[in-house]
Amino acid sequence: MTVDVKAEAMQVAEEPVKVVAHEAEKVAVEEEAECENDENKPKVVEKSSSYREESNFLSDLNEHEKKALAELKTKLEEAILENTIFKKDEKKERVEKPSNENAKKSEGEAIEEECEKAADKKEECKEEINECEETKGKEATNTEIDRDISIWGVPLLPSKGNESTDVILLKFLRAREFKVNDALEMLKKTLEWRKEFKIDSILDEEFGADFDSVAYMSGVDREGHPICYNIFGVLDNEEIYEKTLGTEEKREQFLRWRVQLMEKGIQKLDFKACGVNSLVQINDLKNSPGLSKKEVRAAVDKAVSVLQDNYPEFVAKNIFINVPFWYLALQSLLSPFLTQRTKSKLVYARSSKVTETLLKYVPIQEIPTQYGGIKRENDFEFSGTDAEAVEVVIKAGTTETIEIPTPEAGTTFTWDIIVVGWEVNYTEEFVPTDESSYTIIIRKGKKISLDEAPIRKTFKNNEPGKIVLTVENCSGKKKRVFYRYKVKKACF
Repeated sequence: MTVDVKAEAMQVAEEPVKVVAHEAEKVAVEEEAECENDENKPKVVEKSSSYREESNFLSDLNEHEKKALAELKTKLEEAILENTIFKKDEKKERVEKPSNENAKKSEGEAIEEECEKAADKKEECKEEINECEETKGKEATNTEIDRDISIWGVPLLPSKGNESTDVILLKFLRAREFKVNDALEMLKKTLEWRKEFKIDSILDEEFGADFDSVAYMSGVDREGHPICYNIFGVLDNEEIYEKTLGTEEKREQFLRWRVQLMEKGIQKLDFKACGVNSLVQINDLKNSPGLSKKEVRAAVDKAVSVLQDNYPEFVAKNIFINVPFWYLALQSLLSPFLTQRTKSKLVYARSSKVTETLLKYVPIQEIPTQYGGIKRENDFEFSGTDAEAVEVVIKAGTTETIEIPTPEAGTTFTWDIIVVGWEVNYTEEFVPTDESSYTIIIRKGKKISLDEAPIRKTFKNNEPGKIVLTVENCSGKKKRVFYRYKVKKACF
């Protein structure tokens, strides 16, 4: 095989490199009623220097941050015990000074006067006295302290000693650069908004399937963060636009649905210092609506504003893919006005670098096929532990062979394979152990184009042997191959 190295006319002959997938390590045998699936549980993020998200371990905070957290806990405790978390309505019992003797008495004064009269005539007005005492009792009940006040299932009263309380408070502190009073005010406003927006019931609301193509939760990144995909391009479709944002009522529904999606994502978090406490947002800007669609911009901006104001530090990474040039230019202008914390979370990728960029943060088996991964919607073949893929790097001008042992006849094999950027020659064969038998060509060798989808194939062997996948890299750049497979043994 000839290889062009650095544009010099060097002829290099290389033998194919074999990658043998050992059955003991990589073959998942399908059994009936196997162990329960734990893929919905959040993965634990180990405390390590490689973990880029800011640490929630108290020992990792600097002195200024520790002091701010302690101060916020003290002020929050006082606010809860003094019942000043929520803004009180204008007091109906407020007494305006009468301008003359005939001025109308306030409701509070009238009640008080009636109670005094009733006290003077105890024997005659026992019922009125009882009514007054009942009214006072109700007022006292209404001012009881809510020691169980919580947010996202985490109690906020610091004296309860819940470790998750610190994790929540650190989010608000970081969102306000550890300015205690600003963080407390933000928390109060969030609690007020949640009350007015009726968040407690939002998870039970039904919005239909019209919004499903606009955004959805799918998979986790390499650190276990749940991933939310936002597909802005679908809003440029007139039919989808009319169904989702066509009227003011629908735009309000859109906002509630988007908040509901955020709340569903938060349910996957555990709010532990050693755990997963934020999400990853992947924003697809391909075919996103132009500046002319003001209603779309207004609805999206409103949703973004609500999420920023009431879900602080809930995004570990904000990845923008299929980014047009004008958007990159705009972001470069805005960059000087962003905090370092915000800038560290932003990632941008042009259309030619989508898969390559996503692979830095998301494993190939969690990347949807439309973005160059091998994750398929409603995939019944691969799930849980058998969904993990193996990576092989093929040097420029070399050939790689992947062998899948098939020692038992009547076994069904299913495999996925993808080469990032393709542009390679690819062949699939079944080679029998018996040398007198014929090799079966499963897929004829041909060059796979750049935009080829991941390949999935199923093959049942009638005799012992091996499946051989051959990838020939004819380009001048190294290629990354990802593959996985599973086995279904024959039932007798």
